[in-house]
Amino acid sequence: MTSRLEPRHLLRATVLTYVGVMLIAPVSVILYRTFQPGLAHFWAWVSTPAAVSALKLSLLLVLIVVPLNALFGVSTAILLVRNRFRGRSILQAILDLPFAVSPIIVGVALIALWGSSGALGFVENSLGFKIIFGLPGMVLASIFVTLPFVVREVQPVLVEVGVEQEQAAATLGSTAWQTLWRVTLPSIRWGLTYGIVLTTARTLGEFGAVIMVSSNLPGQSQTLTLLANDRYHRGAEYGAYAVSTLLMGVAVAFLAAKAALLLYRNRTKALERATH
Repeated sequence: MTSRLEPRHLLRATVLTYVGVMLIAPVSVILYRTFQPGLAHFWAWVSTPAAVSALKLSLLLVLIVVPLNALFGVSTAILLVRNRFRGRSILQAILDLPFAVSPIIVGVALIALWGSSGALGFVENSLGFKIIFGLPGMVLASIFVTLPFVVREVQPVLVEVGVEQEQAAATLGSTAWQTLWRVTLPSIRWGLTYGIVLTTARTLGEFGAVIMVSSNLPGQSQTLTLLANDRYHRGAEYGAYAVSTLLMGVAVAFLAAKAALLLYRNRTKALERATH
């Protein structure tokens, strides 16, 4: 009996050790160094004009990126699940590109495309619309790195629910838009919610792609991640810890919301099965 339990105990200890070393220990060190001087000291560093501006810019990116990726993510998922067309497998592979490509490469590619000397440089040179080293470039970089989340969360849900309800609605005379709003979207609401939460968390925490296309000016074009990096390299280590903790708190709040929604969903499904 004891020998059969040993491998399980060993596996459990290995996993807990790995998680502790790779995740819990670094986060604990940051939290300890942040709150060691006291809450007043922490508040003084996260309420500076630069920090407030960085928080506002990070939230602005979320407000722009998340609705766009939600809209096109749902559309793409419906296209991939409900249609068979030439090049479908290629599109599936392209959607996973942000997972495989370094964010730094994404930033370089955007500069090569939208920069003043890039392939589409006339947009800035002739039309006067600045993309790179401005908010539009940061939005494009954030959209690129977060593009797959909504698609990959919604796609399996669409496969699971099938097409029977949509076909029944069409038989009863519903238009395509009515079917979308009354049948399709309610059936994928949980997958869409999870995709939105993941997109939000990644947008808040993105660094590599954003720093390449941002002017990185304090109080103007710095997100929370860029501000933390800037403070650390300027020697203000505590300021970097404080901003990192603030960013971590915002991201964890969204992930906690996802966990709560998952728990609520499981309870709802359990009640539905019990009533049936």
